[in-house]
Amino acid sequence: MTGVQTCALPISDVIYAYTRAQAIEDGRLVDVSKMAREAGILFPVAVTASVWHTYVVPDEGSRRYGQSEQGRLWDILWLLRCAIRSSNKGDMVIFQVRFIMKEKQLRVVSLKAICGPGDNLEPVVTIMIPDED
Repeated sequence: MTGVQTCALPISDVIYAYTRAQAIEDGRLVDVSKMAREAGILFPVAVTASVWHTYVVPDEGSRRYGQSEQGRLWDILWLLRCAIRSSNKGDMVIFQVRFIMKEKQLRVVSLKAICGPGDNLEPVVTIMIPDED
């Protein structure tokens, strides 16, 4: 045999794909679409597990000051909506949210939201910590 042989799989022959639905089922993403719609965001929205456990779920000290998952999630989604409305219409937006953390400390946190294709190529939004992919 002469020459170089290559073995290229057609693009349609995907060996493995991890879907958004699987990520939600596995707990890597938390679907918050219902409250996002209430906040005026029309696309499905999920937050990463890191965002959920670090910022949405308040620690016990913060709960004593009236913090709740619903309130914190609403703040994230409402501020995302405001950031989207004032953005340059790209597929990513960085926005800030203020949280009361332990011992009543106010903390300003940057979050990143990316709009991309979902499992069926529909637009979906994922909110994450800025260094997450």
